[in-house]
Amino acid sequence: FLCTVEVQRAIPILAKAYGDSMHKILHVGPDTCSVVSKLLKEKETEASGVEPYDIEDADRNCKALVKKGTVPIADIKFPLPYRPKSFSLVIVSDALEYLSPRYLNKTLPDLARVSIDGLVIFTGSPGHRKAKVSESKYGRVAKMRSSSWWVKYFVQTSLEENEATIKKFEHAATKMSCLKMPNFLPYAIPLTF
Repeated sequence: FLCTVEVQRAIPILAKAYGDSMHKILHVGPDTCSVVSKLLKEKETEASGVEPYDIEDADRNCKALVKKGTVPIADIKFPLPYRPKSFSLVIVSDALEYLSPRYLNKTLPDLARVSIDGLVIFTGSPGHRKAKVSESKYGRVAKMRSSSWWVKYFVQTSLEENEATIKKFEHAATKMSCLKMPNFLPYAIPLTF
């Protein structure tokens, strides 16, 4: 189960919730080429991405984005190759579930370091303890952590849910319900630091 489709469907909702903060965006996660391509179609949006996996099966468009440096391939367990506050918003999907708490403690602050206005984390279905796939390209099984686990973790790392943005996000999603979007709202977590 990947959140990529939900991220793409959420872009108009994120644009309404974040407004001017949707100017320079970093997406981190598998299939980031498709998310970055969709973001680049938005007005006045500059987008980059980090692909945490090898892209040998990628299409020509993705390989071109990687070659241009728009979507580098990088192991997110190590510091990202960006200056502090390089992006107005960082969107993460399907990447943090594969990290042990040891690496999560390094990666999440690094994602916050490169963001000006916060992080939006899309994570798999809460309540499912393991992903349906037996192993990821990271060599580990995904841990589908509950929303209460994430909230506790955010408190410990001085990150907190951005309640004002969550309300805007929920309001925008409700107005756009005619799109018959899947219920991804509990899995998208806007954060501030």
